[in-house]
Amino acid sequence: MKATGFISLWTLVLLPCGPLANPAEREDVVKHAIKLHRGKGAGITQRKQWVLESCRKLSGLLRQKNVVLNKLKNAIRAVEKDAGLSDEEKLFQVHTFEIFQKELNESENSVFQAIHGLQRALQGDYKDVVNMKESSRQRLEALREAAIKEEMEYVELLAAEKHQVEALKNMQHQNKSLSMLDEILEDVRKAADRLEEEIEEHAFDDNKSVRGVNFEAVLRVEEDEANSKRNASKREVEDDLGLSMLIDSQNNQYILTKPRDSTIPRADHHFIKDIVTIGMLSLPCGWLCTTIGLPTMFGYIICGVLLGPSGLNSIKSIVQVETLGEFGVFFTLFLVGLEFSPERLRKVWKISLQGPCYMTVLMIAFGLLWGHLLQIRPTQSVFISTCLSLSSTPLVSRFLAGSVRGDKEGDIDYSSVLLGMLVMQDVQLGLFIAVMPTLIQAGVSTYSSIFKEILRILILIGQILFSLAAVFLLCLVIKTYLIGPYYRKLHTESKGNKEILILGITAFTFLMLTITELLDVSMELGCFLAGALISSQGHMVTEEIMCCIEPIRDFLAIIFFASIGLHVFPTFVIYELTVLLFLTLSVVIMKFVLAVLVLSLILPKTSQYIKWIVSAGLAQVSEFSFVLGSRARRAGIISREVYLLILSVTTLSLLLAPALWRAAIMKCVPRPERRSST
Repeated sequence: MKATGFISLWTLVLLPCGPLANPAEREDVVKHAIKLHRGKGAGITQRKQWVLESCRKLSGLLRQKNVVLNKLKNAIRAVEKDAGLSDEEKLFQVHTFEIFQKELNESENSVFQAIHGLQRALQGDYKDVVNMKESSRQRLEALREAAIKEEMEYVELLAAEKHQVEALKNMQHQNKSLSMLDEILEDVRKAADRLEEEIEEHAFDDNKSVRGVNFEAVLRVEEDEANSKRNASKREVEDDLGLSMLIDSQNNQYILTKPRDSTIPRADHHFIKDIVTIGMLSLPCGWLCTTIGLPTMFGYIICGVLLGPSGLNSIKSIVQVETLGEFGVFFTLFLVGLEFSPERLRKVWKISLQGPCYMTVLMIAFGLLWGHLLQIRPTQSVFISTCLSLSSTPLVSRFLAGSVRGDKEGDIDYSSVLLGMLVMQDVQLGLFIAVMPTLIQAGVSTYSSIFKEILRILILIGQILFSLAAVFLLCLVIKTYLIGPYYRKLHTESKGNKEILILGITAFTFLMLTITELLDVSMELGCFLAGALISSQGHMVTEEIMCCIEPIRDFLAIIFFASIGLHVFPTFVIYELTVLLFLTLSVVIMKFVLAVLVLSLILPKTSQYIKWIVSAGLAQVSEFSFVLGSRARRAGIISREVYLLILSVTTLSLLLAPALWRAAIMKCVPRPERRSST
């Protein structure tokens, strides 16, 4: 049995050497090896003779390899002593010989690695899945390293080939006289070569040994443009890598972000087509929703559903579309901060401050209670409750559009109360995004001591409070000394040229965004604070900037809501419709009841009637739960199933919101004011 295994081992070792023999000899070797393995048609003497011949052939190959290596060493010494060659030419020839040496050594190592792998496989237990998995992983790592080495060798050979071509061209140029134009082009060529060497980043070589970098096999898919590339040469196809797509073993798709040759402009046509398609389809979808009385953002979400994985699946650059949509969030929160008018909200500031805080605390308390009963992690319960406690500012702003109701006989305007509470919820949103890293760390906590856990949470809370204090102190300094002169300078320079004003406001927003990010506070809070700081310059300034920024916000918001639709799956809603309707109605009713309860405690007696309208406006889930949910999903705070439930419940609650608002208006608002409010 041992002899048979040994013979089979050498058979596998010699199979890679097959190119040295003709096909008939290889077939005879294979048949003979099978007979030896089965113990048929060969005696003990024949088996020993076959093993000896196989070992003799392998040892002969190894001796021949050593002879070639000695010749290469002598050739390298001869080149180094050759005085007729320039230093550059010496380095090139020596490098070429070293490449061949490396090829011989790697081929020999591959043979013995194959022997070692076969020995490891024979010693393993085929019934042990873990052992087989580890063996497969080791083979995969060896293949990856071999592929990387072969790729590097191929690149070096390409460079050697290019050097030979350049040397041949130089010899030809030396043998003939060049015209003035040829000399100029030759100088330009040399300058271009130096430029490529200067700007080229050796990203592969620099990062392959970095900790956390793994080698992985990928597929490269070239853009299928048969008509335009039918007559293209192989070299032209290799040069046109701007539209290539890489697919790894986990079915993740990647596109080119930075080419090796930065002198050639490239464009991601997939991304361009995706944006164009979203822009064209958003118009009929938004138009349809406006016709039937729904907010246009539902149309944009429907557009994303139709174009996304659950629909036509025509969006290729999903990550790029979502990234561009994030700017819609930034500008939306900037305009929310711009509308943050302390003068308008001064009369209802206590209600605006107390109401959202009480509702959030009650929602978290109910969430922890239900989480304890359902055995859900406290971190997950807090996150879900906070997400559901937020309400949609853009949606309610559309409800309040055109409202001209004023205060009468000391009554409080329901629109001011509702807007104030929503603005404070937006502030809570920014604070909650700032706290999300704390939830992430709490979710991966491994402490067993309650004291250590409490101490760690207190330290994290202290860090957050310190960062927030630093941010607000910076805002105070900017408001007192910088924002006024900065805006006046912008206003002076932008007379007759609005692009300076737009660029200045955008740059200030991005500056605040960067500062809050560096202080470990959310970027969204920085955008909100930028708008609030600019709004401190007065109503005229706010109106002027809003007219300039709103079109940009609207376009980017379309991309944002369409990117949300890419992750809404109607089939999931249909499959779980009963559960989702129950959860949605439960959330809407709970928010409505809690809002009524809180407003009953904090509203004056003369204004108790507006609690029904305000509660109806708050009884839905903010679209920013999509943002929070996606971040929590990536961070591992919530599972995939919980994320899909949050998306579905949010969407259904927003669909129910117009009906609930109309019902509250019909019940509580007199008929003349009802027309202006709806």
